[in-house]
Amino acid sequence: MSSSELQQLYQQIILDHAKYRHGASAEPFGVFDADGAPGLRLAESHQVNTTCGDEITVRVGVRAGSSAAADAAVTDAAGPAPVIEQFVWRGDGCSISMASASVLADTMTGLTVAEAEALVTTFRELLRSRGTIEPDEEVLGDAAAFAGVSKYPARVKCAMLPWVAFEAALMQVAAASAAPAAPASPLA
Repeated sequence: MSSSELQQLYQQIILDHAKYRHGASAEPFGVFDADGAPGLRLAESHQVNTTCGDEITVRVGVRAGSSAAADAAVTDAAGPAPVIEQFVWRGDGCSISMASASVLADTMTGLTVAEAEALVTTFRELLRSRGTIEPDEEVLGDAAAFAGVSKYPARVKCAMLPWVAFEAALMQVAAASAAPAAPASPLA
C-alpha cells in the first residue's frame, strides 16, 4: 500500500470514529454508582483544550483481579492485575479529539492498567515525534491513524486530550486504591 493510500485510510478511520463515537454517552453522566458492581473502582476526569475549546470527560471503572485478568493469568506482586472493565466518555470538540476518544474507548476496555499505561506512553511518543516515528499498528490498532496528526503541533493537543483525561482518571483510581481504609467507627 502506498503512503498516499495509507494516509487516506487513516483519514477515513478518523472520520468514521468522529461520526460513530464508540463508547460515547448520549446522556450526561449520573452520580457514581458502584453498588451494583462490588470491587469496581470508578474515576472520572474532565479536561479542556484551552487553545480550541475541545472538552472531554472520561469515566473509567477498574476492577482488581477481574476474571479477564485471571483468565489471562496476568498478575503483579499484589495478585491479579487491575483491569479496565468500563470506559465511557462524553465530549464536544473537533473531529480529531472526538475520534481519538472513540479509538481510546475501543482500545482500553479489557486491558490491564499496566498495559493501558504503556499504550498511552506509546501514543504520546508517536504524537510528539512530529512524524519521525512510524506507527506500529499491531500495538496501537486504530490509534495508529493519528500518526499524521503528529506533523501538526496545534492538533496534537486535540488528539491527546482524551488520553490525558483517561490517564488522569487512572491516577485517581490508583490514589484511591493506595489510600488507607477509613478506620471503623468506635460506635459501630
